[in-house]
Amino acid sequence: MTSSRIAVVTGASAGVGRATAVQLAKAGYDLALVARGRGGLEAAASDVRREGRRALPIVADVAEFAQVDAAAARAEDELGPITAWVNDAMTTVFAPLDQVSPDDFKRAVEVTFLGQVWGTMAALNRMRPRDEGTIVSVSSALAFTGIPLQSAYCSSKFACRGFFESVRAELLHQGSHVRLAMVHLPAVNTPQFDWCKSAMPNHPQPVPPIYQPEVPARAIVEAVLTGRPSRVLGAWNKLIVAAAQLAPNLGNHYAALGAWESQMTDVPVPPDRRTDLRQPVDDDSDYGSHGMFDGRAKGVLDPSFLRSLPNTAGNFMRAGKGAAQDALHGLRARRDVPSRS
Repeated sequence: MTSSRIAVVTGASAGVGRATAVQLAKAGYDLALVARGRGGLEAAASDVRREGRRALPIVADVAEFAQVDAAAARAEDELGPITAWVNDAMTTVFAPLDQVSPDDFKRAVEVTFLGQVWGTMAALNRMRPRDEGTIVSVSSALAFTGIPLQSAYCSSKFACRGFFESVRAELLHQGSHVRLAMVHLPAVNTPQFDWCKSAMPNHPQPVPPIYQPEVPARAIVEAVLTGRPSRVLGAWNKLIVAAAQLAPNLGNHYAALGAWESQMTDVPVPPDRRTDLRQPVDDDSDYGSHGMFDGRAKGVLDPSFLRSLPNTAGNFMRAGKGAAQDALHGLRARRDVPSRS
């Protein structure tokens, strides 16, 4: 067994990845920090060093396997054997599908889904021969239920969950001691809402209830330390995930009613808004871990979220009615199908 604790975090320049890097440093890990934005990476490295740990910022695009593998090789050359790998990098496009170009959809999937595939491959190539290590992939409640305006992100997270379950089953079959874990996040106050590509007229926001990035960061570090295979964060999200698994049609109707306007603020998007889909926004600046919703990121205790619950209950009732109508339509359609003699 190795004695050093070396972790690699992708998407480490901002948001949940940045907060996770700091929490891992507090837990005694030296960090290789992987992202595209030089400014954010250097600031993240400073955060880690303030905790008394070594930090290696590495500029790489997780959509390219060669760059991810080279980052893993450099981390081992300069820090030591990787004992933990966190797949966090993501990007998205806020828009109805008919306003998303094929190239934009492809790019979002390459970063958000294939980035986790390439990271897992690079980590396993090094952990398998040593028969130790933990890989944690950051997912979302949207890996269980899709919502409007986020088809690229939701499909990527569904794919991440399927990939995780398949590879974990392979490792279990092989008797490997390498552990895979997945943490499904709630809505989080991160800078991605300031720089994700959007076709909507108003500034996007996470669907309440909103949490600070340190909440999932602590859960991710716990997964690194314990290897707990899967965890859904947030009581509200656990309810949504359970509903989506038990009654997918109900989830679809609820999302159609409640998840469009709730993703938009009343702040117009400026015409010169920069986006990170293909180029890093934090190349020459530091956005940190938090986004613009600090005042509301109190989880289910946020007063604005609590005030929304009566409307939410009404949406659930309307969703149930729509799901029941769909079920009735399906029964009638099956009844009208001619039987085979």
